[in-house]
Amino acid sequence: MNDELRHEWTLEELRALYDTPLLELVFQAATVHRRHHNPREMQVSKLISIKTGACPEDCSYCAQSSRYNTGVGAERMMDKCQVVDIATRAKAAGVSRVCLGAAWRQVKDNDQFDRVLEMVRSVTDIGMEVCCTLGMLTENQAKRLEDAGLYAYNHNLDSSEEFYETIITTRTYADRLQTLGNVRKTGMTLCSGGIIGLGESVKDRLKMLKNLAAVQPHPESVPINILSKVEGTPLAKAADVPVWDVIRMIATTRLVMPKSDVRLTAGRVKLDATAQGLCFLAGANSIFSSETEFMLTKAVPSPSYDADRALLEALGMTLRPAFANPNSPRAAECAASCERQETALGAG
Repeated sequence: MNDELRHEWTLEELRALYDTPLLELVFQAATVHRRHHNPREMQVSKLISIKTGACPEDCSYCAQSSRYNTGVGAERMMDKCQVVDIATRAKAAGVSRVCLGAAWRQVKDNDQFDRVLEMVRSVTDIGMEVCCTLGMLTENQAKRLEDAGLYAYNHNLDSSEEFYETIITTRTYADRLQTLGNVRKTGMTLCSGGIIGLGESVKDRLKMLKNLAAVQPHPESVPINILSKVEGTPLAKAADVPVWDVIRMIATTRLVMPKSDVRLTAGRVKLDATAQGLCFLAGANSIFSSETEFMLTKAVPSPSYDADRALLEALGMTLRPAFANPNSPRAAECAASCERQETALGAG
């Protein structure tokens, strides 16, 4: 398998990869993974919902949409000290990346955004990678986040453009691509992936990968989510995704974007230890974990720190520290900055 970085893939090429006999596909992906990443390292991330519920969007899968009765109510924005406390406990448990999520349609230039910027600075100061997922973002807002020290911005494409229009009507695919473009105008890393299990076809999944691969450079982080079905949403009764589809999607993503981190994210609780191990072999090198049994809200379950620690120990894997992605210039820059800061504090 030639693992040169490519930005132009045809659907026929992607389908040929995806349809490779499964064990051969996993072998090819594992081989490419080893060329660009330490296969024994796993980055563990923590998602913190800093502003929960009352989102005006109508995403058919989301527990936080104000349009559905899911039992997830609106909550006030968390205090910075609360966020830092959660992040500090996560770091002690081996987590090296924290994602701050707000149930917003788009970022607004107001006091709440100023508070987010303070959270970014404070969590970065304890030596963690910080990612934000706040909705649509202007170029100026992206620059302000970069100036605050934000390491990554997440904005998923979810699926293909054609299928996207059937699950979300309150924003367009072009809106999503515009936000990706605004992030790419900064020095921040980009986190963008999608969800499988929405009722999409394999072709829709591959069109999403085609669009992500077209981003230059490739997103440094590509989360692959498995739908977490939430009562009250239009997709509450969606069919389960076969485990083999999850493994194929992870492996194909690894082959298409060799240097990116491939993140096995929401829905991982559906996979047993063996299935997760196959995903790791196929190129997934990041997971989300939690100190509770929930990932983002009480509607989305998550494996715990203890369960994940036991799994990684059983597989002989180690935790990847913050700013240690060998393929990211931003990681090296942030690691050097943290080292300078620690030296200054020691001297003081």
